[in-house]
Amino acid sequence: MKLTILGTGNAAVTECFNTCFALSEESIPEGRRHFLVDTGGGNQILKRLKDAGIALEDIHDIFLTHEHTDHVLGVFWLIRMIGQKMNQGKYEGKLSIYCHAELAEKVQRISRMLIWEKLCRYIGERICFDVVDSGDTRTILGCPVTFFDIGSTKAKQFGFTIQLPSGKFTCVGDEPYNEVDYEYVKGSEWLLHEAFCLHSEAKKWKPYEKHHSTVKEACELAQRLKIPNLLLYHTEESHLAERKELYTQEGRAYYHGNLYVPDDGEGFAL
Repeated sequence: MKLTILGTGNAAVTECFNTCFALSEESIPEGRRHFLVDTGGGNQILKRLKDAGIALEDIHDIFLTHEHTDHVLGVFWLIRMIGQKMNQGKYEGKLSIYCHAELAEKVQRISRMLIWEKLCRYIGERICFDVVDSGDTRTILGCPVTFFDIGSTKAKQFGFTIQLPSGKFTCVGDEPYNEVDYEYVKGSEWLLHEAFCLHSEAKKWKPYEKHHSTVKEACELAQRLKIPNLLLYHTEESHLAERKELYTQEGRAYYHGNLYVPDDGEGFAL
């Protein structure tokens, strides 16, 4: 399995893309497939996928964590472009979009308002919304995926775990880990966690006002939970050129596992 980080930035970034990523399996019998998690804030998702070598025809599973614009707006471009490929006979099978019930209703309603009717006709037929509740499990890329409510007080948001052959991979969304999710997160080999800014710059960026955390706090968490591999994303962008070095330097004081601070487009073998 391969992890490709398509975007690493928070909602307000302009020099990098909003946080989203893809899990890719290239050796299953039905061929190359991708599981896309969130879609960024616009049609730049199309370029990010192209740059990563991920064809729309090979995306059959999308998970939307929550309704914030930097995570969900790209899905309307994907619905439009995949619907167009379906019209042209260039897309086989169906597209499954996983999300909670309220978000599924909103995305479908907005899609029907903004996207051509000849493309929207596939919604419910070949573009299928798979509504998930906390604790629900689906099989994606041949692996069990369990979705869970992260307990957000901003907007209803879900994370997920996927049981890979190499171990459990967990994403807790774009807010700090909540203890109510311990049963889902425990035992993870990989944890994706937001780190809005350096702890040394918390007064400048005020992450807590936005329900976010710092590098120090994310690393302390992963150390306490004994997570072997920690990946930090959903950051501010003022240190973009030096972000990897600065975040790693601060994080190393609190976390002793494998710490990753990816750039947009960076890939990892899981």
